[in-house]
This record gives sequence, structure tokens and C-alpha cells, in this order.
Amino acid sequence: MGNTFKVINLKNILRLAIFIAIPLAVGGLAGFLTQNSREFYAALQKPPLSPPGYLFPIIWTVLYILIGIASYLVYQKGFTNPAVREALKYYAISLLLSFIWPLVFFRFKLLLLAFLVLVLLWIFTGIATAKFYRISRAAGWLMVPYWLWITFAGYLNLAVWLLNR
Repeated sequence: MGNTFKVINLKNILRLAIFIAIPLAVGGLAGFLTQNSREFYAALQKPPLSPPGYLFPIIWTVLYILIGIASYLVYQKGFTNPAVREALKYYAISLLLSFIWPLVFFRFKLLLLAFLVLVLLWIFTGIATAKFYRISRAAGWLMVPYWLWITFAGYLNLAVWLLNR
């Protein structure tokens, strides 16, 4: 019995690590693909409340850890549950959009299109957050900072487009 408990805990810890690693890998790959964009961002006119560029990777890392934990909590409720699968589907779409946004903004410099991607990201993250909350309140609350940051990013993106067209 004691060994079974250790195996189950180790298995859960490994699964949690994987669920955290997934959004970190998505963000890391996007960061790698846009790594030469510092000059572009520095040259842009920015709106009030714009954080310094060095804060973005820190903020995104913390947010990706939180949403990784949230997705794990939802998954733990049983992947055979249709509500869990649906919630994770919206989460996966949110992650995909989160990957696409920096490419559109930084790599392709299509600021208005990037804003439209952010609007979709905001919608899908909001839906995922609500679905997560219905399955696990803790998971829903862990998604809220991510959704709020996307809201703020939307303001920044739109303002940068308006200031630099």
C-alpha cells in the first residue's frame, strides 16, 4: 500500500509537470521565433501603462505556469467526461492563438491583424476560463490572471496600432 501511494503521487507529479510544460513550450517556441524583434518593439510608440519589454517574458512565464496547473486540475476530473474534454478543447485553441499572436505582431508586424487574433484569444480564453470554473473553481480562478493579462495586452496592441499607423 505504501509503494502504491508513492507511485500514484509520482505519476501525478509527472503529469502536472507535463501540463505545466505544455504552455511553457508553446510560449518558449513563440519567443524563439520572435527573438529578433526587440528593436522593432523598442522603436514603436507605446501607450500609457506600457510595461518595459523585459517584463513580458517574466509575466508570460508566470501565466503559463498558472494555466498549466489549471489545465491539470481540469484533466484530473476525468478526461472521459465530455465537459472536461470540451473545456480542454477551448484551452487548446487559446494556447494556439497565444502562439500565433506574437508571430503576427512581432515577426510579421501586422499590428491590426494581431489585435484581431488577440480578440479571438480573449474570447476563447474567457470561454475556457468559464468552463474550467464549472469543473474546478480553483482551475477557473487560476485562469483569471491570464484572461486579464490578455485584456491588457489587447489595450496595448490596439493602442500601439493606432499610434504607429
